[in-house]
Amino acid sequence: MALVPYDEGNAVLPALAKLRDSSAEFHFANHNVRLTQDWNRLGVAAVVWDAAVVLCMYMELGQFELKRKTAIELGAGTGLVGIVAALLGANVTITDRAPALEFLAANVHDNIPPALQEAVQVSELTWGEGLDRYEAGAYDLILGADIVYLEETFPALLRTLEHLSSERSVVLLSCRLRYERDERFLSLLRSRFAVQEVHYDAQRDIHIYRATRTTGRRDL
Repeated sequence: MALVPYDEGNAVLPALAKLRDSSAEFHFANHNVRLTQDWNRLGVAAVVWDAAVVLCMYMELGQFELKRKTAIELGAGTGLVGIVAALLGANVTITDRAPALEFLAANVHDNIPPALQEAVQVSELTWGEGLDRYEAGAYDLILGADIVYLEETFPALLRTLEHLSSERSVVLLSCRLRYERDERFLSLLRSRFAVQEVHYDAQRDIHIYRATRTTGRRDL
């Protein structure tokens, strides 16, 4: 989750009350997952959003084989999606911007069993920057939950997705379509990837899109 301020004046406070809790608990992949939240220090980057929960539910349904796959999560925030991917058998790199890494690493450490610790790493990634530190096209699965909302980040996010993916990669993006700009990102994505909606959670109003590369180019 990118680090951005949140305008409480526009928030429906009762609906956001759970985001103020110091922790959030879930049960995925036969494990109890307890995540620390810290809205006051890191804002939207340090709480669990519905898009992450729905993406975890989708992965748990077995729609994509995760065992022994190489995965990377972008804008991980609390780390829920990457943690669940690891519990389901993937080798996962869980990424976010530098200010969130200490918080993210603590959640990962607390929820990954010792036997799986070597299959998970936490790493700094600012979209579009320092991409040469990540092997081009090396990931089977690229995950993102609620990372499509800042229009100024769209070109960098698209460059990052192109760099990390190959023709064999699958990108799974889970999001709530709040604004017209979110639809504009999907249009940008469709210019470089074949995109289809594979799941919709009507109760939470969350869409999951699956994208695969349609061109060998990695530059924009």
